[in-house]
Amino acid sequence: MNTIKEIIEFAIQKEIEAAEFYHKLQNIAKLPSSKEFLKELEEMEISHQKILQQYLERPNEINLIGQPQDLQISNFMDQVEPETEMTFQQILIIAMKREENAMYLYQQLAKEVDGEAKNVFLRLSQEEAKHKLQLETIYDEEILKEN
Repeated sequence: MNTIKEIIEFAIQKEIEAAEFYHKLQNIAKLPSSKEFLKELEEMEISHQKILQQYLERPNEINLIGQPQDLQISNFMDQVEPETEMTFQQILIIAMKREENAMYLYQQLAKEVDGEAKNVFLRLSQEEAKHKLQLETIYDEEILKEN
């Protein structure tokens, strides 16, 4: 990856892969509520893809949103692999770890570029952190408080 365009295209591919991953999990999940939740995650990843595509088309129209709080619940968890029958807890862990990894990826990419491209990656890192916080909040409220 030598150009900003190549880096952005790499990031778009990662977002496509994430959306496809959540789409496939919808076929594995048994509960309608889990399927709906995974559909929301898929749509979030598609929105990230659109942010990146927007940058390629209009590089001066990206705004930063501020860094969300981090509960750091997923920081201490091992990755869970998708299975045919997963609990809601397993689905949340998979999603939290994916969002965490994406957040770190965008932070690293932001260090590799400057100017508006840096803002794009910082914005996406913030978006991923926001999604991670949403997932960790659900995990805290529905899994940790049950125990």
